[in-house]
Amino acid sequence: MKIKPILLLALFLFEIFPAFGEPILKDDTLVAKKFVSGLSRPTTMAFVDNDILVLQKDDGKVRLISNGVLQEKPVLDVSVSNDSERGLLGITTVDSTIYLYFTESTTDGGQPLGNRIYRYDWDGQALVNQALIQDLPATPGPNHDGGAMVTGLDGTVYAVIGDLNRNGILQNYPRGEPDDTSVILRVEQGTYHGIGIRNSFGLAIDPVTGNLWQTENGPNDYDEVNLVLPNFNSGWETIMGPATESELSLLPSFGDFVYSDPEFSWEEVVAPTALSFIDSKGFEKYKNSLFVGDCNFGNLYKFELNSDRTGFVFDDPALADKVINAGEEMDEIIFGTGFGCITDLEVGPDGFLYVVSLTHDAIYRITPKPIMVDEVQGVDSIIPIPYLEYIIIAGLIIAAIIVLKMRRKNAMQSKSKIA
Repeated sequence: MKIKPILLLALFLFEIFPAFGEPILKDDTLVAKKFVSGLSRPTTMAFVDNDILVLQKDDGKVRLISNGVLQEKPVLDVSVSNDSERGLLGITTVDSTIYLYFTESTTDGGQPLGNRIYRYDWDGQALVNQALIQDLPATPGPNHDGGAMVTGLDGTVYAVIGDLNRNGILQNYPRGEPDDTSVILRVEQGTYHGIGIRNSFGLAIDPVTGNLWQTENGPNDYDEVNLVLPNFNSGWETIMGPATESELSLLPSFGDFVYSDPEFSWEEVVAPTALSFIDSKGFEKYKNSLFVGDCNFGNLYKFELNSDRTGFVFDDPALADKVINAGEEMDEIIFGTGFGCITDLEVGPDGFLYVVSLTHDAIYRITPKPIMVDEVQGVDSIIPIPYLEYIIIAGLIIAAIIVLKMRRKNAMQSKSKIA
C-alpha cells in the first residue's frame, strides 16, 4: 500500500509530539508525559533498587516497573476487600524493607478481615518474608480507610487511617476508648502521631525539616493541607477548616494532643490526595515548594513555603486567610491540569516527579522539557525542540499541502468540464 505524503507527515508529527492530550503544566520549561500505562486502578507507588513497585487497588496486585517497562507478572498478589475506598492502598520503603497497607480479605471482593500493615523483604524479584505489623479496623466503613504511608528521615514509618464512620474519642467525642481510627500511626511503635483525622489520602516528609505533612478530605466543605507536628489533633468531627472559637470550646481533651488549624483549606471540596517535596536538578526553583494533587479535578497544586517551612506564603491578598473561598480563583496555586484522579506523587532516584493517576490507569513523569521519555524502553534522549514553533510550522505545512491538493483537484475538474 502506498502511503500518501500527507499521511507520512501526520505519522511523523505524532511520533515527534506524543504529548498531545497529556497533562498541561504552567511551567513551560517542564513537560508531563505518560511514563507507564496499562495499570488497573493504581493507588500508590515506591522506588526500590531504581525500580518501581506500584499497587493496584481492586485486584491486590503489586506490579513491578523495571527499566521503564511494566512487567506482566506481579511481584505479589494479595486478596483484598475492594468496595468503596478499601483495597491495596499504601506502600513505603526502608531500604529493601517494604511496608504494605491493604484491606485484607479471603478473596478479592470479599468481606474485610481488617486494614492490615505487613512488612516484607524485597529480594529483587518478589516480596518475601511477610510479617504482620498492625491489624487495624476496617468496619463499619467501607470508606475512610486511609492507607497512605511515608518514611521519616529517621526511618520512622507513618500510616494514616480515617474515621471509618465511627464516633468515638479519637473523633473528638467525649466517650469511648482509643480504637486506632482517625489517627496517624507510627507503624512499628504502634503509637499515635496525630488524631482527629476524618479521611486522608496523603502523607509527606519535608526533606529539610523532617516535618510530616498531610492532606485531609472534608465532608461537603473544607478540604485541608496540614502540618502534622507530634501530638497533633486535626479536630474532626467537630472541626474542618479553620476553627471558630465556639468549635474550639467543644473539643474534649485527649492526652497531650493539641488542635492546630490547617495551613490551607478549600471551602469547596477538591479531594486533595498525595503530597510531595522536590529538590533536584532541573527543579531548583521548587526546592521551597510543596506539591499537592487532587482527585476531583485532576489538578496539581503548588504551594510556596514560608521561611521556616511551617506554612505558606501567597501573592494574592485573597489567600491571606489561607482559604480558597467559594468563587475565588485558584490560579496562583494551580501548577498543572489534566492528570485525572491523582493518587500518588513521588520523586524518583532520577530527580523527576512521578504522578500516579487512578482514572487514567497510568503513571506520568514530569521532567525538564529538553528531556523526553521513551515510554517503551524507559530511555532518556535529548531533543532540544522549540515545540510550539515547530507545531505551528508543521500545521502550516499541512494546511498548505491540503490547499494545494484541493486547488489541483479543482483545476483538473475545471479542465475536464471544458474538455
